[in-house]
Amino acid sequence: MPEQVSGGIVSMIAGSGPVVLMVLLILVLFSILSWAIIAWKFGMVRKSKKESQDFLDSFFELQNTDRLFATSESFRSGSLPRVFRAGYIEYSSMRNRGDDARLKEHIRRAVKREVNTESKRLSRLVPFLATVGNTAPFIGLFGTVWGIMSSFQNIGLMKSASLAAVAPGISEALVATATGLVAAIPAVIGYNYLTSEIGQIERDLEDFVPDFVESYLNQQ
Repeated sequence: MPEQVSGGIVSMIAGSGPVVLMVLLILVLFSILSWAIIAWKFGMVRKSKKESQDFLDSFFELQNTDRLFATSESFRSGSLPRVFRAGYIEYSSMRNRGDDARLKEHIRRAVKREVNTESKRLSRLVPFLATVGNTAPFIGLFGTVWGIMSSFQNIGLMKSASLAAVAPGISEALVATATGLVAAIPAVIGYNYLTSEIGQIERDLEDFVPDFVESYLNQQ
């Protein structure tokens, strides 16, 4: 056992029992999935904000809805262009039917639906990060407790409670707690950041809806 300790973390992991190894495997899988989601969502949110801002500049510059719709096709990843296209399509299909009040109501419903769709699209898989952040430390703690129980069982079999007999097993068990924290901390940071950014996008969309429905279309 002392040779395993001198071999570092790899040796400690190799010397762990099957339950602790299973816990470590789950935590490593959680960590990989968390980093993949963080990287993917970070790129998605960043691109959505950039394209939305670029489209918003065009929105206030151009005075023709058809040209705006054509321009919006260049911003497929932006949330604002997606909402605009939903409203424009509803506007195009309803502008020759009924009065202005009915037209506005249909457009308002269309853009609200698209806002909800965008919110779901941006938030998809983000709650998994919160799940990892909340559960990974406890999963790691379970592995640690199990490993310590095994260590004490071995002490009973060896009939020795010396530090040389106890320390290696406890060190192996504590690796599970450390791995749980390594998986949880980035997940929590990523969740908080993405939730904040997505919330900002949602607020921008909510601010855009009345401008689009009440002001812009009212001028057509």
